Amino acid sequence: QVQLVESGGGSVQAGGSLRLSCAVSGYTYSSNCMGWFRQAPGKEREGVATIVAASGYTYYADSMKGRFTGSQDHAKNTVYLQMNSLKPEDTAMYYCAAFQITRAGRCRPWFVGDFDYWGQGTQVTVSS
Repeated sequence: QVQLVESGGGSVQAGGSLRLSCAVSGYTYSSNCMGWFRQAPGKEREGVATIVAASGYTYYADSMKGRFTGSQDHAKNTVYLQMNSLKPEDTAMYYCAAFQITRAGRCRPWFVGDFDYWGQGTQVTVSS
């Protein structure tokens, strides 16, 4: 049974930082595409970053570049999202997701529909 468990969310003031974690189990991690997404109330889910597990290469949505950094620890089957200089508009539920890569070029934050497995989400709240 595939499980993705996020942690690390919380409440911070604007300008602060948080590091989200997502532990993956029941899955062949090295063949995965791992993704971070977020959804604010009343808004559509949007991609933040994706990580090709085999290579560690990370792709970012244009609006997320510069403040957010994705990484992974293969030994722990865990991916991370470091979020710096947080703004109130970053307030959202953040989700970890995964799918098994069968075609090149699909591990991108804008291909939301490709992701088969989702975590329960972790709330990030940024106050001004």
